[in-house]
Amino acid sequence: MHAVKGPGRSATRSPRLSVPNLAAKRMPRRAVLAAAGLAAPFLPRMARAAGVKWRIGHNAPVDFPTHLRLVEAADTIASRSDGQMTVEIHPNSELGGPLGLLAQVRSGTIDAVPLTGQVLTKDLPIAALPMVGFAFTGPDQLWPVLDGDIGGYIRAQMKELLGLVAMERCWDFGFHQVTTSGKVIQSPADMAGLRLRTPPEPDYITLFQALKALPVTMPISALEPALRANAIDGQESILPLIDADGLFRVQSVCSLTNHVWDGEWICVSGKSWAKLPAKLQDIVAAAMNESGLHQRQDMADANGKIHQDLESAGMKFNAVDTQGFRSELRKSGYYTAWRKRIGDDGWDMLERHTGQLAPP
Repeated sequence: MHAVKGPGRSATRSPRLSVPNLAAKRMPRRAVLAAAGLAAPFLPRMARAAGVKWRIGHNAPVDFPTHLRLVEAADTIASRSDGQMTVEIHPNSELGGPLGLLAQVRSGTIDAVPLTGQVLTKDLPIAALPMVGFAFTGPDQLWPVLDGDIGGYIRAQMKELLGLVAMERCWDFGFHQVTTSGKVIQSPADMAGLRLRTPPEPDYITLFQALKALPVTMPISALEPALRANAIDGQESILPLIDADGLFRVQSVCSLTNHVWDGEWICVSGKSWAKLPAKLQDIVAAAMNESGLHQRQDMADANGKIHQDLESAGMKFNAVDTQGFRSELRKSGYYTAWRKRIGDDGWDMLERHTGQLAPP
């Protein structure tokens, strides 16, 4: 069995990603109890005497699929190792923020961390490859790429340059969409002059600047008031955040742009990995990869349900002209800049799956 550390948090941020709606039906009862902070009374005697103890830190709340599936993986590891290995899960940024967690897992002071490509790219540019604008049309195109050659290339670079052992299955954070107070975004021309709230990271800002939009960065807490005051025209984010932040109250249109995607690699400290016997390495990898596939399905289920709920609340959805956006980004030099950043090897690998993006 495993232990879950930290006080937890109520399911106010993302109610449609809670245990009853997504994960409980597929998770062992002990894992569900642990996610609710009830792990300690159910620790079997052999687990308390385990020889290998790991700590995993992450930033998600306890009701989010990332946490629930890490709990599931910890439970699986304890069971399959016959109690020889236990894993403590520390949610809610208890062990630090993303950059702090990255530093700790590289130094070996914690054993594993789920890290997004956006965080990893500061030290490893290739990790941001799935965030290239309009590169992927959706999950059906994305997952074979990340489970195949590009994912393998990214993981090999993590090991060589960062000293991290990444599990094979990347976990889902989601495709980003654009919402507005009424304007339908179907082609690049619809972006021109649009005052759009984006995260502060340069990858988002440069994408929308290349499309002639006007990116505006601001805290999430200021977003709804800014939309109500017409200080901005719209925003971009994943569907769960559109729902959790109640943006359907001030935004009437969601354009399914799928303009960028990010996910989380389960990154293990190379020092911690080297200390594990081969049998335990196999157990850990299998458990994390299985739970990663479950987490992907959780997110797919959540996105489908949220789409329906937002439509019921009055939000209208529309598809976009992906090729038109690619053409505009190609003309603007956006893809050329990305190719220089990623390097020819990684970029050529990407275009084998997506078709030509950058000019020849």
